[in-house]
Amino acid sequence: MSDEQHTSGIEALADEQRTFPPSEDFKKTALTVGTEMYDEAAQDDEAFWARQATELVSWSKPWDTVLDWQLPDAKWFVGGELNVSYNCIDRHVEAGKGDKVAFHWEGEPGDTRTITYAELLDEVSQFANVLKGLGVEQGDRVNIYMPMIPEAAVAMLACARIGAPHSVVFGGFSSQSLADRIDDAQAKVLITADGGYRRGEVFPLKPAADEACEASSSIEHVVVVKRGGNDVAWVDGRDHWYHELMEGASTECAPEPMDSEDLLFLLYTSGTTGTPKGIMHTTGGYITHTTFTHKYVFDLKPETDIFWCTADVGWITGHSYIVYGPLSNGCTQVMYEGVPNHPGNDRFWEIIEKYQVSIFYTAPTAIRTFMKWGAEEPAKHDLSSLRVLGTVGEPINPEAWIWYHENIGGGNCPIVDTWWQTETGGIMISPLPGATTTKPGSATFPLPGVTAKLVDDEANEVDNGGGYLTLTRPWPGMLRGIWGDPERFRDTYWSRFPDRYFAGDGAKLDDDGYLWLLGRVDDVMNVSGHRISTTEVESALVSHPAVAEAAVVGADDATTGQAVMAYVILRGGADVGVEDLRSHVASEIGAIAKPKAIFITPDLPKTRSGKIMRRLLRDVAEGRNIGDTTTLADSSIVDELQAKAAAAADD
Repeated sequence: MSDEQHTSGIEALADEQRTFPPSEDFKKTALTVGTEMYDEAAQDDEAFWARQATELVSWSKPWDTVLDWQLPDAKWFVGGELNVSYNCIDRHVEAGKGDKVAFHWEGEPGDTRTITYAELLDEVSQFANVLKGLGVEQGDRVNIYMPMIPEAAVAMLACARIGAPHSVVFGGFSSQSLADRIDDAQAKVLITADGGYRRGEVFPLKPAADEACEASSSIEHVVVVKRGGNDVAWVDGRDHWYHELMEGASTECAPEPMDSEDLLFLLYTSGTTGTPKGIMHTTGGYITHTTFTHKYVFDLKPETDIFWCTADVGWITGHSYIVYGPLSNGCTQVMYEGVPNHPGNDRFWEIIEKYQVSIFYTAPTAIRTFMKWGAEEPAKHDLSSLRVLGTVGEPINPEAWIWYHENIGGGNCPIVDTWWQTETGGIMISPLPGATTTKPGSATFPLPGVTAKLVDDEANEVDNGGGYLTLTRPWPGMLRGIWGDPERFRDTYWSRFPDRYFAGDGAKLDDDGYLWLLGRVDDVMNVSGHRISTTEVESALVSHPAVAEAAVVGADDATTGQAVMAYVILRGGADVGVEDLRSHVASEIGAIAKPKAIFITPDLPKTRSGKIMRRLLRDVAEGRNIGDTTTLADSSIVDELQAKAAAAADD
C-alpha cells in the first residue's frame, strides 16, 4: 500500500460479483437463518452479550454490571466469578459427557491418542497440582513453548484452573524471542518439550529453551514433555520431566474462582516499534466471545460435529479455536502435530477422511499451497463428511476461495471467511453460514454485537469504497491492554481516530455493503497469516556484525500472502553471503521471519532528511513502475535496485 494511499484513503479496485447463498438443505438445521440475532444486538448490544454470557458460560458468581466502559478501558460482566478450565472440561463431565472425545490427536509420524473429556479433566487437574507443587500461585505467569501435542492444551488449561496467566510462545520462534517474552512477563515456570516432529524429523525445543533461560532471569523451574526422544541437556533442580511429575500428582484439583476481569493469558504480537506487545486477555469476556463465535460462526452441533482448526496453539487462533472455544462448547476436535505434506501432499485430506471431520478451519496460505499441489490430492479421499469450511489469518483471494469451495467442499459447504486479530480475542467479521449469502474473498459483515465502521483520514465514515477499519463499540473478547505499558496501548490502538479502536487494516465496502479486507496499513507484514514487524526483522539484520543498515518491506506473494523482502547495506569492507543473513534472521527471530530475498546495496532510497522511502522499496519488490523520485537524495539508487530485482527474478 503506497504512501499516497495512506494519505488520500485506500483504493478499492477489485470487483467480485459471484454470490453463494446458503443452500436450502443447510438452512433446515442451521442455528441461524435470518436476521433476528443481528436485530437483537443492534437494538441493545449489552443485553445481547449478557444473554450470550448467561446461556453459554457457567458462572460461580453472577455479575453486577454487564459493561463498564471508560474509553479505552472496558470491563465486562463486572463482579462475576467463573473458571475457564471448569467451563472447558468439568461442566461437560458433570453433565454426563465424560466419555465424549475431546481430542483425536494425530502425530506427524502416524501415532495417535484419543482423549475423552474425563481423561482431559484428570490430566489437567494433575498438572495443575504439579504447577502448585512448583510454587506457582494465582497471578504468577507461566511460559509455554511446545509442539502441537495434547500437553500444550493441558498446560494452558491447568494454568487457567489455578489462575496463573499463561504466555504461549510459538515453537518455531528462536531462543531470543522466547527470552524476550519470558523477561517481559517475568514468568516463573517454563513448560517445553525435548522436541517435536516436523517434516519427518525431530526439531529440538529444549536447547532453545535452555538458551532462553540463560538469557533471562525469572524462570525457576522447567517442565519437559518427552516427545521427540532426542538427547537434551539437564539442569538438576531446575529441570523436571513432565511424566515423572505427573506420576504422583492427584487428579483432584478444584478450579479457582476467578474474577471476570482477572488476566487469563498474555500473547505477544509484533509491534511497529520492534518490541513485541504482550496482549492481555481476561476471563469472563474472552470465554463468552470465543464460545459464542465458535458456536455460531461454524454452526456447531457439538453432539455430531468433528471440528479441526489447523493452527498452532502458539497463535491466537490456536488459543481461541483449538483450546478455549471448542472445549467450552463441548465438541470433539482433531489436533495434528505436523505439516500438511508429510509423508504426502494429501496428509490433511487423509486426516479429514480418517476422523470424518465436518468443520475445517485453515489459512488462505495453506489453500494456495494446496492449489499448487493440484486438485488430484484431495480427490484421492472421501471428503463428504465436511459441511462447513473456514479461513483465517488474512484475506482470501477469490480464486483460492472458489478452489476451496469446489475441491474441498464439493460445491456444497458454506465458507466462513473470518477477520479478527490477536487483539480482538475472537472472530469479529464473518458470514453466519445459514444466514449469509457469501461473495468469494469477502468477510461479508460484522457479527452480531460487533460494530465496525470504515473511515477516511479525517475520521469521516465511509459508506462505499476504501477506508480504515475501525471498531466503534467495545466487545467482550477485546484486549484489556499491553502488559506493563498502558500508554503504548492507548497510542497503538486508540490515538489514530478519536473514540474508536483502529485495527490497523484497510478495507472497502462494496455497493451491497459487504466488507473486503485489504491488509495492513502500517509496517507490519502478514506472512502466512502471521504478523511480523518490519522493524523487528531490520533489527535482527543490523545485529549481524557485517550489516550497517537494513530496510524491510512486505511484498505480495502468491503463496504466503506477503513475503519478507530485505535491502541491506554492508559495513565497509565486510563480506557476507545472503544465505548467512537469512539464517541470522531465523536465529534471531524465527524461521517464519526469514526474508524471501535479500538485496545487498550500497545505499537505500532516502529523502533528503534521511527517511527511507519504503513505498519505493515495495514497488521495486513487486515490479511496479516507480513514480516520482524527486524527493530522493539520490534517485539513481532506485535504478540500481530495480536492476538487482530484475536479475534475481531472471535467476
